[in-house]
Amino acid sequence: MVFSSLLFTFFFLPVVMLLYFLAKDKYRNYILLVASLIFYAYGEPRFILVMIASIILNYGLAIGIDRLKDSQTMARLLLISDIMVNLGLLFVYKYLDFAISVTNQVLGTGFQIKNIALPIGISFFTFQSLSYVVDVYRGQVEVQKNPLFLALYISFFPQLIAGPIVRYKTIERQITKRECTIDKFAEGGRRFLLGFCKKVILSNNLSIVAANIWALAETTTEVNPVLLWTGSICFSMQILYDFSGYSDMAIGLGKIFGFEFEENFNYPYISRSVTEFWRRWHISLGQWFRDYVYIPLGGSRVPIIRHILNLLVVWSLTGLWHGASWSFVAWGMGYFILLVIEKFVVKPEKRNFVFGVIWQIITLICVNFGWVIFNSAGIRAGIRYCLGMIGYYHSQWAIDADVIYYLREYGSYMLMGVAFSMPVAGWLSALIGENVTLERIKSVVLPIGYGVIFLCAVSFLIMGMHNPFIYFNF
Repeated sequence: MVFSSLLFTFFFLPVVMLLYFLAKDKYRNYILLVASLIFYAYGEPRFILVMIASIILNYGLAIGIDRLKDSQTMARLLLISDIMVNLGLLFVYKYLDFAISVTNQVLGTGFQIKNIALPIGISFFTFQSLSYVVDVYRGQVEVQKNPLFLALYISFFPQLIAGPIVRYKTIERQITKRECTIDKFAEGGRRFLLGFCKKVILSNNLSIVAANIWALAETTTEVNPVLLWTGSICFSMQILYDFSGYSDMAIGLGKIFGFEFEENFNYPYISRSVTEFWRRWHISLGQWFRDYVYIPLGGSRVPIIRHILNLLVVWSLTGLWHGASWSFVAWGMGYFILLVIEKFVVKPEKRNFVFGVIWQIITLICVNFGWVIFNSAGIRAGIRYCLGMIGYYHSQWAIDADVIYYLREYGSYMLMGVAFSMPVAGWLSALIGENVTLERIKSVVLPIGYGVIFLCAVSFLIMGMHNPFIYFNF
């Protein structure tokens, strides 16, 4: 079930909210758990058993680790078992066919591809489960003795399918004690509306431009570079509003039910460096790899060669996390190379203002080329698209009929995409300041504006616009 769908927005969510707020506090978690299982089963009925098995496994092993915490050897053995089983589950469903294909290519074997379907959201709920058990082992959280409460944490429908990756320690106390207030409900509703409109109005429309230009680039190399840049920029904005829109909806839904999730995006396209970009993009994933992979390996407090190896491991895993494809591996390796250059060669933070501006532009260009590799069917296709962007196949840079068509039909969405990728709301709030008159106008205009754009978004859904989330694939 997709958040930005008529079924979820006008049936599932209102029913869950009605039951939740009519129920006594002691029943509310169970209502959310049942709703979450129904939500997941609607789209993947056969895979709900996989998620339930994951919940039972992690519950049991965390209990065992807690009981054996005085015996470091046994507790560590259970932790290793939990990591191996979780990663083994992820490997079978997400990477087994890729591993078989690579083995066949390298060794010339003839192992049969299994064509195993990928459970939606498995990367997200597996990482949440792992972080919970590791934190229990580290003594950073109390073990959850109620299996249904742990099941709610792992399966909670707002962030189940595409994040953010919520740490157990973030909501440990909220599971049993949280407040549902009118203000929090209103803020959650506004946040959900914002994400809904990001996805339906911006991401969905920009996806049409990107998909059409990518399809053209796959059939011929004789494509105008300006058109290729148009497609790549539209995809860069599409994936931003697709994923940050989902995160906004997840955070908003959490607030409606009394939960506070951490932010997952913070205007990544205004970043002045690659390092800053990854502090602003998919924040929960970056923090997960930092706390459970990078720092345990030694982080940056090691000799340079070891530091570079640590970055290599993290970015290899980051690429693979996104999917079983060489394109994702290459995408991850691209960031590894960029970060090594930035940290050990360029060091932009030690340069002057002019160099800082130049490096910011280089960062944006590199991010854009990275998304080309990310979105392409294979590395060759991605490289071919990138070469086309720099005029390797087509030397004439022109605003031709195709470019004019997309600018005329979708230019407004492109302009809005660029504008809202910057903290416009914050700038306007600072401009208004403490002006009482402007604050009153804002208090009237803002709700009306939300209502109008929501109705526009709903109209797109009624017209049957293409609507899946990109990160459902991961």
